[in-house]
Amino acid sequence: MSAAPRRRLPRGLAGAVAVTALLALYVVAIAGRGLAMIRDGQPALVAIGVAVLVIPLLVIGLIVREFLLAARVQRMADTLAAAGELPVDDLPRSPGGRVDRAAADAAFDERRAGVEADPESWQAWYHLAFAYDAAGDRRRAREALRKAAALFTTAPAA
Repeated sequence: MSAAPRRRLPRGLAGAVAVTALLALYVVAIAGRGLAMIRDGQPALVAIGVAVLVIPLLVIGLIVREFLLAARVQRMADTLAAAGELPVDDLPRSPGGRVDRAAADAAFDERRAGVEADPESWQAWYHLAFAYDAAGDRRRAREALRKAAALFTTAPAA
């Protein structure tokens, strides 16, 4: 009887956890300073202390948001891999590793047409995100990935 294959942790998870731990130390230090300012009782320090406490809350919120997105993207990738539809980066590259712009544009046009044909398909948005990434447009890649994640969350289970 063969043992079930061990599931590998996603690449980069250890780094993300380490950076998050460092940010947690930062948040604790900043929160401590903010609370000390508030305890001082002087109106100006109380106001600054309250403002300083907002920073850790924002940091925590952003970290939670990014981890939730990463988990959702991993579930989407697992779903696409199981269906044999995971995007493959097979675009031609220069010796320096840059993607051939004409090939990236052609792949992008194909993926954009997929989204235009079915704008409610999380799969189409996921593929478009990777086309944006190959074209070097990280901001739009992230937007498309967030759209895919939102549609994936609301999609009925297969």
